[in-house]
Amino acid sequence: FTLFQNKMVKVVVTGFSSWEGSAGENPSELVVEKLKAKQWPTDFQFRFATVPVVFEEMVGHVMKVVNDFEADVVIMLGEYPGRAMITVERLAQNLIDATRYGLSDNVGDRPINRKVVQDGPVALAATVPIRSMTLAMRQVGVPSDISDSAGTFGCNLLFYGVLHSVKPGTRVGWLHLPALPSTASLDINLGMPSMSLDTQTQGVIAAIISACGDESEALTVRTKL
Repeated sequence: FTLFQNKMVKVVVTGFSSWEGSAGENPSELVVEKLKAKQWPTDFQFRFATVPVVFEEMVGHVMKVVNDFEADVVIMLGEYPGRAMITVERLAQNLIDATRYGLSDNVGDRPINRKVVQDGPVALAATVPIRSMTLAMRQVGVPSDISDSAGTFGCNLLFYGVLHSVKPGTRVGWLHLPALPSTASLDINLGMPSMSLDTQTQGVIAAIISACGDESEALTVRTKL
């Protein structure tokens, strides 16, 4: 890899546990379980974590894993029901507003226009090569695109909090996953797009490997990203 030549790459991958506001299984939790069972190239070393959906705890939960492991790359996963493909998030904003979704975390917290970091910048950019990751997923047949909004719920909170907290030089990215077919087939979700667990896992694997590479690779291959 361009970034980590002659070095073992330490990667943290996280997903969310199921929570009261979700209708059906959380694909991020299930994809993490699939990734744990995969045989990875020998130049990768992994730590996997399933994060409880508690706003006040999630950033600290992930940062303990990241710091203890001295991670080079952090890839976080979350579900975004309604999206038809895996989306690579460009930005995290310094805002959590759960009321617009009518949802709370697992302890009943429902923030209104709360900052993630009181004196932090309005937004922080992903530090992974988002174009390369998107292209890598497409090249293995997994629908993918870049997203300019991670929402204002727990995913955005965790994404911003980790970007704000990691050591300089750490690559941090967020992948939003579509609903699983088992969720989209529920009566309350009529018309919701979905993607199978195996397809999601295949895409995430390609994205993780690409996250350790160089953005210029995608720019020389395809500019419409």
